[in-house]
Amino acid sequence: MVNVPEPLRLFAEPDDETSRPLRLTGPVLLLSAALVLSLIAGIALGPSTVALADVLRYLGKAITGGTITGDEVTGYSIVWQVRTPRVLLAAVVGAGLAVVGVAVQALVRNALADPFVLGISSGASVGAAAVVVFGLFAGLGVLALSTAAFLGALGATALVYLAARGKFGLTPLRLVLTGVALTYAFQAVMSVLVYLSPNGQAAQTVLFWLLGSLGSATWASLPLAALGVAVAVVVLLRYGTALDVLSMGDETAMSLGTDAAALRRWLFLLTAVVTGLLVAVSGSIGFVGLVLPHVVRMIAGSGHRRVLALAPLVGAVFLVWVDLLARTLVAPEELPLGVITALIGVPVFLVVMRRRGYTFGGR
Repeated sequence: MVNVPEPLRLFAEPDDETSRPLRLTGPVLLLSAALVLSLIAGIALGPSTVALADVLRYLGKAITGGTITGDEVTGYSIVWQVRTPRVLLAAVVGAGLAVVGVAVQALVRNALADPFVLGISSGASVGAAAVVVFGLFAGLGVLALSTAAFLGALGATALVYLAARGKFGLTPLRLVLTGVALTYAFQAVMSVLVYLSPNGQAAQTVLFWLLGSLGSATWASLPLAALGVAVAVVVLLRYGTALDVLSMGDETAMSLGTDAAALRRWLFLLTAVVTGLLVAVSGSIGFVGLVLPHVVRMIAGSGHRRVLALAPLVGAVFLVWVDLLARTLVAPEELPLGVITALIGVPVFLVVMRRRGYTFGGR
């Protein structure tokens, strides 16, 4: 058996199959074009529609440092300061949730797993509730909620890891059971914080955040989340074959020379950090990380490198349109993203599960 102790090699060395080019050029180009068009549509459309020509002109001036006239200030602000960072963040969060969903399902070998099954989202909700109720990190201004949510997610990650770690390391069953149990505990703490709050709007604010929202998106909230998602995509795509091996079980993984315990430990850390970053900027958006990996498997097959090549693009396109619906369906009010993803995700998931011949990880 080959041990792989170094962090950069914990995902096992790729074999000859993973070194061969994937025949996904067509789907990748098609989805990339769809993403570009979706981004432009997301910026142009909304409660107040901006003409496509104006959108392209404002984007060009913002990127090149051009000047605008006085009567263009309002339109420019809507396009560049409000909608562009929000739409880009929707794409980043959608891509990240889809990719992490693929990784978590391989990590715990469970078709019903999603990025929030390990209690990370609930831990972030405790941090967010602490900000709303007690005003923690008030000096950080608009970043207070994101900072507290991320710290809460990291705290939840540490607790889940310590509680789930056993004699044989992190096993899928212990991870799932520990994550579910601590999720209830974190939700109870969050509920107590909201219940005891003297602020009558605390419950509504925390609930809206828990259901997912990109209303507070700014240019400052974009880089860290984008960096985390990019790192996750590169690492997981490079070592997708190790995820195929891990999905077969620890015994099979060990027989093929993969240190399953080390792989699962570092995979847990990677997915936890990325999930924490995403929850911190968008709240809990359900069903994206659960449903989209299955949809992509139906299109691309069960190989993780193939799935990971398409999942971020599918997730990005999907959440950009979900966010557009959230902004326009009941304008000028805004719907939580989690409501729309649930309304779409539930029937899609049922159709996928009833599809003749479909099983987790394959057709």
